[in-house]
Amino acid sequence: MRRTFFVLVVLAAAVVAPTASPSQLIDRNAQGVKLAVNTKGEALLTYRAAGKTKHVLAWGAVNAIPSTRSRAQVAFKLDYAGGWGKYHADYWKTFKNGCSAYDGPTLGWFVAACKAPDGSYWALQAWQKMLPNYGLTPNAAQSVWMLHLSHWTGELPEFTVKLDWAYRSFDHLYGTFTYAGNPVFGYKSTPAGVPLDTFGRNVYLDTFNSTYGAGWKRENSFLTHTNTGAFCYGFFTHGSRPVGKGERYRATVIGPGVTPDAFWQSDALGGYDKSVDLVANDEIRSLGDAQCKAN
Repeated sequence: MRRTFFVLVVLAAAVVAPTASPSQLIDRNAQGVKLAVNTKGEALLTYRAAGKTKHVLAWGAVNAIPSTRSRAQVAFKLDYAGGWGKYHADYWKTFKNGCSAYDGPTLGWFVAACKAPDGSYWALQAWQKMLPNYGLTPNAAQSVWMLHLSHWTGELPEFTVKLDWAYRSFDHLYGTFTYAGNPVFGYKSTPAGVPLDTFGRNVYLDTFNSTYGAGWKRENSFLTHTNTGAFCYGFFTHGSRPVGKGERYRATVIGPGVTPDAFWQSDALGGYDKSVDLVANDEIRSLGDAQCKAN
């Protein structure tokens, strides 16, 4: 009886139910990542992490639904036992890959991707989501590269970012995050901006060759706004930290549902230009978002 009970517990634990993880988080610091997809709509990920070879089976989700209070966002089911939890067998050993070469849109933070037999796309991306704000030096836990899996058909989420100035002196950005014509946003978050539902998304903003030092540094992260999917951010001082003005900027946001993570990058604008700023101010007003004000 003890042996039977133990086996049942292991089988149940091998399959991870859908969670709040978007896009969706698979593992940290994965190396040698390989992606395979079969005709059953399942993906098999093979990689090494924490000194071990891992086989992860994923299925059960595609694209995303609009933000709603009535249900959770779509998410994969994940079997970290390579199919043992789902099929009670070493499924990964007989998994038949039917994926063809990727011919979809360019993705930021690209690791691997392919076109499934049904015409849908699967992709893996990896980036450093946990970096500390304001250019601080990350510790080991903050430096991890997080591996995300996505599965989609049709158009990708639209991540629009533009630059202007705040008070004619500080670099400033504004934009929107939408999917299938709907704004991407959540309903609940902590005071620090951590989403508390499956819909909320943070924009992770980095600055290059800034006052923080050479190379890319995390400037800050901030939520897309409820109901509009808009956001805006000024490069101001933060306590004892200097203004994070850099030569270039980039931003990453985790896709809604299991769509890919979106990426943007641009040179800084340079010196103040009134004509450019007036156009930007009109665009900011047109966002219809009370939290984003032209200045």
